[in-house]
Amino acid sequence: MYFTGVIIAVSTFLIIGIFHPIVIKTEYYTGTRLWWVFLVLGLASVAAALFIENVIVSSIFGVVGASFLWSIGELFDQRKRVLKGWFPMNPKRKHEYGKQ
Repeated sequence: MYFTGVIIAVSTFLIIGIFHPIVIKTEYYTGTRLWWVFLVLGLASVAAALFIENVIVSSIFGVVGASFLWSIGELFDQRKRVLKGWFPMNPKRKHEYGKQ
């Protein structure tokens, strides 16, 4: 039996699940100012995937890279969700959200 597809699928599912709280916590504690870190890590992960010969490891790096890049948009969307009241606002950073 070949488990490559299943390993990649489970890894993808877990990686996406891990990135949800990462985005929420990043926005809560730092706002959107660290978006560039997601960009650098995303591009580095995707670039690394191009040079890794092992299909499973390369796929995981690709998924992590894509998740970092997708999270940039989610970080800004998370800010909008906070402004709508759907997620808690960090009281120490209330001034960053403008007038309420």
